Amino acid sequence: MLKSSLGRARNWISIAAVSLSLCFGGSVNPNDLKTARDHQDLGALDSGIAQLRQRAQANPGSADAQYRLALAYSYAAEVSMELRDKKKSETYAETGMDIAKKAVSANASNAEYHRLLGELCGQVIPANPLLGALKYGQCARDEIDKALQLDSKLALAYVSQGVGNYYLPAAMGGGIDVSLKDFDKAISINPNSGDAYLWKGIALRKANRDAEARQALQKAVQIDPNRVWAKQQLEKTPAH
Repeated sequence: MLKSSLGRARNWISIAAVSLSLCFGGSVNPNDLKTARDHQDLGALDSGIAQLRQRAQANPGSADAQYRLALAYSYAAEVSMELRDKKKSETYAETGMDIAKKAVSANASNAEYHRLLGELCGQVIPANPLLGALKYGQCARDEIDKALQLDSKLALAYVSQGVGNYYLPAAMGGGIDVSLKDFDKAISINPNSGDAYLWKGIALRKANRDAEARQALQKAVQIDPNRVWAKQQLEKTPAH
């Protein structure tokens, strides 16, 4: 009981530290942003976006500055979708997409920049699946393909591709079976990818393979114990 209470206390101290760092001028780095995403702290992400936007505007030719800002928008879109605000998620993703294009323009040889642009294009789609797929589906596919051409071992690119295929109807080349292959490929490259296990679990549950889904989601929580959404997905997955 005491151990559990101490664990929760440390968890909340971690959240508070990140929020204070983002809100009061501390250094904004990808780890801060990831922690805010894991805790579904949209307020901290918005504060990070405000700081990163200033830096990006002050350094318009910096691919890294544009990338970090676009990443913050992608995380905010992700959290908004988790909180079931599709419209807000769409707005974050569309804004981030334009910024990610600047990063790609400044450094077209960076695989991660292409991956992030492809992911942002894909994040627009769930808010309006049919029109979104028609308008942004090609962007998502092309940019992920480019990322993998530049770096075939970029595990996150396979996760992004898998999420896109999860939402894309089978008639358009996507579907659950296709997405599962992407998530398994990501795991084969990086066995510690919590995102890959999380989405694998979600896809398996949609395929009514609940026992396997729970195993994947348990692994996701083991890898990223602070990821709120992973815990929520595990809790809603039937044990049998």
